[in-house]
Amino acid sequence: MKISEIKELTSKEIVERLQVEKENLVRLKLNHAVSPLENPFKIKESKQDIARMKTILRERELNENQN
Repeated sequence: MKISEIKELTSKEIVERLQVEKENLVRLKLNHAVSPLENPFKIKESKQDIARMKTILRERELNENQN
């Protein structure tokens, strides 16, 4: 998910997607521990998406506090 796509979402939608992505990451890690994934880059990609969503939420929080 690109940063521009995340910025278009509301904060509530981002929180919901963040929760889904965290669950997906746990599933990926578990599956990878049991048997190697075909594409282990998916784990890295998932972590990056989570970080992007958290960053956007934090930016919005700081902007609200400044105003």
